[in-house]
Amino acid sequence: MVPDTSTSDTAEPTSAEPTSAEPTSAASDSDGSDSNGSDTDEPDSDDPGLSGADATDSASADSPSSADGGVSNVLLVTIDSLRADAIAPYDDDRHSPVLSELAADGTVFDHSFATGNWTPFSFPSILASEPVFARNGDIGVKESRTLASVLSEAGVATGGFNAANGFLTSHWGYPEGFDEFEPFVTSVGSSRYSRYLAAHPTVEAWIQLVTSPFRRLGSKVRGDSDDRPFLDASRMFDVEDAATDFVDDADDPFFLWVHYMDTHTPYVPAPRYIREVSDGLVGTHRMLHAHTRTSLGLEVGERTLRDLRTLYQATVRQVDDSVGRLLDELEAEGIADETAIVVAGDHGEEFQEHGHLAHYPKLYDELIRVPLIVNVPGEDGGRRVSEHVGLDAIPPTVADLLDVDAPSEWRGESLAPAVTDGESPDQEPVVSVTVRGEEVTEQPIPRSLSDGDLLVSVRDDEWTYIENADTGETELYHRPSDPTQQEDRSADPSDEALAVVERFAPIAAEHVAELRDRQADAETAAGEDGQDEEVDEDLEARLEALGYR
Repeated sequence: MVPDTSTSDTAEPTSAEPTSAEPTSAASDSDGSDSNGSDTDEPDSDDPGLSGADATDSASADSPSSADGGVSNVLLVTIDSLRADAIAPYDDDRHSPVLSELAADGTVFDHSFATGNWTPFSFPSILASEPVFARNGDIGVKESRTLASVLSEAGVATGGFNAANGFLTSHWGYPEGFDEFEPFVTSVGSSRYSRYLAAHPTVEAWIQLVTSPFRRLGSKVRGDSDDRPFLDASRMFDVEDAATDFVDDADDPFFLWVHYMDTHTPYVPAPRYIREVSDGLVGTHRMLHAHTRTSLGLEVGERTLRDLRTLYQATVRQVDDSVGRLLDELEAEGIADETAIVVAGDHGEEFQEHGHLAHYPKLYDELIRVPLIVNVPGEDGGRRVSEHVGLDAIPPTVADLLDVDAPSEWRGESLAPAVTDGESPDQEPVVSVTVRGEEVTEQPIPRSLSDGDLLVSVRDDEWTYIENADTGETELYHRPSDPTQQEDRSADPSDEALAVVERFAPIAAEHVAELRDRQADAETAAGEDGQDEEVDEDLEARLEALGYR
């Protein structure tokens, strides 16, 4: 667990510069275990390019949609801990050329919102189009009609590759519907040491940081690149290789989901990406210095904050490059012109806008506003949609693009008409939730509504309403005039603000009532069964290693 670093002893980031939050491992959400496939060996080359098999012709002619020039395949890219303002389509000062090109040729949703501040709170919407806790009081998607299962039933080949986020594993139901699924979480050894090291890519990455000066020196002595020692902890190459193999082998149509963890703490980018996004002054020693100060709870001054921002932006560029290699693979296979691309962050990151360096249980924009880009071949690019959308729109959008009917129980509405015909998205406000213990930094991550107070936010294009459903405390922010949500208008509301509260409060209350009902049903069912489902030993070891007991 990483200690709290509050603003009381740190320099305030300037409001003019969008900050890229650095989550601490205490608030991380990426521990766990599962393996439905074998790990893919990393390429031996120092070049961070793919080492996939030779390109082969795809079976696109067999796809009904490809015959009439439509979309045959969809690649869904989700990036852990990615704020909207961390990439160039949302902030001109950022450097992400691959995502910028996708956005220029596609549609950018300017106000897209996650349904929670943590991966397990957000992903039920991303892969099952439903709120967390809404199915059975659980944070997973068991018993849900997942996107992969719906597509698989329709004859679509499905592959899912997750770079070691333990909350996206079989224990929580995520392999359901995938023909191929691999979370790339290392098996746990028998010793306490090996069990701890296997707990999370964060631990592996810290080892990378500590040993990096020696490994880098060795690389230079051997005449190798200085990039590779910093790349293997994130499992980026494993995901790339698995995705490439899936594309090589899949018959059209296919749905491929990849989830990146490079942008999750600790940020360990390859040196060349640091040089791309900065003046090059942040070296290994500064990287170690910045992470050490945050992990030990020491005072974090403006220089350390600046270093952390730089490291975060370098990891964004690292992911950007990897996405580019996946797109190159689609080109090599001759299927790029029939494959739609969807890119989204699962949640954002706070960077002391409200007192912390992590994705702790809060519902402000730095944690909830995320990028969403949809690129459909053959459609006009450069479109920007200003209306608000939630990430629960992703499953129906993907199904729509593949000409598959969406189940009636899915909550989101397809954004395909907005992409292809310029129609306005459904304008129901976006609801997000989190659960907070007695302390904001309390661990472990809540897994049920009984683990703390339930916080609910309701958003549209301009306003954010936040309510603690257990204490009745409320907050209200007008984002156009207060983009970092510092001025709570609920204390002395104007007539306009009162009208917003009157519109949003019933929506929050209805959502709370639904979740409480599901919680009661789940508790009754658990009582009838006589026991709760236990977490398997390997997964529990990983969760306990970082306090997620």
